[in-house]
Order: sequence, then C-alpha cells, then structure tokens
Amino acid sequence: MRRHNGPDDWRETNRARWDERVALHTASDFYDQDRFRRVRDVLRAFETAEVGDVTGRSLLHLQCHFGQDTLSWAHRGAARVVGLDFSEPAVETARELAAEFGYGPDRAAFVAADVYDAAEAVPDAAYDIVYTGIGALNWLPDLERWADTAASLVAPGGFLYLAEFHPLCDALDDETGARVVHDYFSREAWVDEVPGSYTDFDAPTVNNRSVEWQHPIGEVVSALAGAGLHLEFLHEHDMTMFQRFGALRRSEDGFYRFPADRPRVPLMYSLRARRPH
Repeated sequence: MRRHNGPDDWRETNRARWDERVALHTASDFYDQDRFRRVRDVLRAFETAEVGDVTGRSLLHLQCHFGQDTLSWAHRGAARVVGLDFSEPAVETARELAAEFGYGPDRAAFVAADVYDAAEAVPDAAYDIVYTGIGALNWLPDLERWADTAASLVAPGGFLYLAEFHPLCDALDDETGARVVHDYFSREAWVDEVPGSYTDFDAPTVNNRSVEWQHPIGEVVSALAGAGLHLEFLHEHDMTMFQRFGALRRSEDGFYRFPADRPRVPLMYSLRARRPH
C-alpha cells in the first residue's frame, strides 16, 4: 500500500470498483437480500435510537449503495426517502427493490450522482434528516466541500446524522489492531489494489484499484461546524460491522469486538448535528 496526494482519476477508479461489487454484494450473505425482503429493516439499534422516530419526516441518504438502509427508514415510517449514490448499477438495484416493496418515486426515490453534486441532483431543496456514513467518508478527498453540500440539504430545525468507522482504525495494524503503524493525521490518499470485498475477501474481481482518504474526527466535526450545523452529540463505539482486524471476534449481537481481555479502543463513531431554525 502506498500513499500520495491522489490520482486525477480517483472518482472513475472508485466508481468502477463499486459498480462491479454491486452484484457481488446483492448475492452475499452479508447483505442477505432474501432476509431483507422479509424484514425490510437492517438498521443498527444504536442508529435508530440516536436518530429517533422518523414517522412523517423526509430523509436523504447520501452514498446509499443499493438502498437497504434507505428503504429501512421508509419501512420505519419516513414519509419520503431519497437515496443518492454515484454507482448506476447500485441505484438501479435500489429502484428495483423500492418498486418490489410497492414504493413509488414519491415515497422512495433514488438518484445516480456524485455526492458533491447532491444539491443539484436530488429532487427536493431540503430534508428533515440527512443520513450518511458506514464506510462513506473515506471515499471523499474534500471533507469541507462534503459538509457544505450536506448541510445545505438539511431543513431548518432538521439534522444530519453520521455513523462511521472510526479513523483510528486506519492507523492500526491489520492483524492485531494493537499497534499504531500509520499516521493518524495523514492527508495523503491511500491507493490500493485489493481484490474481493468486505462481503467476500476471496471473491474474484477485476476492478480492484481504490483511492481512499482518512479523516480524523476533529476534521469531521470542524467541517460540519463550519457549514453552520450545531453538534448535539458525538459517540464512540467499541464495536464494528465486519472483521476489520484479525483479532476481532463476532459478538452475539452481530457486531465485532476485541476479546474481553484486551483494552478497548473505538471502532466506530456516530454524531448528530442540527441546523438552527
């Protein structure tokens, strides 16, 4: 793995990777589309508790992949959900799921566009809730631009909610997660060539190049504050959603944690930031 300021074709490189992995993900046990069709809700308990009741509210999901989380919010009572993702295959899959569930475009709409172009691409001027995260920010080089865009889509009195993998994980060694081996404050791009996916590390894939960036929590909070949002909470969590480190063990709740005899470190974080009336 090497770091530099980032290639000019980072967006096209990442889009090709994600386009290819849509079919891999929809067929995986990780996303379990059959179960999702039955229960129609895959949201994590900490997210639903922190977001609160969405009944009758409008919700925009930025970087929505193929829409499971987006449609889960509709199932939980959101009056209108809009999902945005830069992958056309992902958006087409999301639209097919929405139609299968009986949601018309007025209830669940999906837009294929870059997240930086969201303000021009989505159908509404603002939303009660802008929801994002779970492996989203690392694909973006400019966090201030992201925050300005996301904040502009939050209605007065509404809020942005972000649940994300903790950037400390990017500084730790992959196997044990016990040693700091990378610079936490690096602003350089991570350019990698890794086949497979987090749903199947051994899956044969063609478009394996990726370009990512790490964003310390201070950068995230400062970007949102600079965009005019007021931070209501920042929570750090000792669990994550897949085996990010070899030493992690799957708990009964489905999350992965370090063994009980190891000191804990944050593996995910979540925050809510509100736009004043």
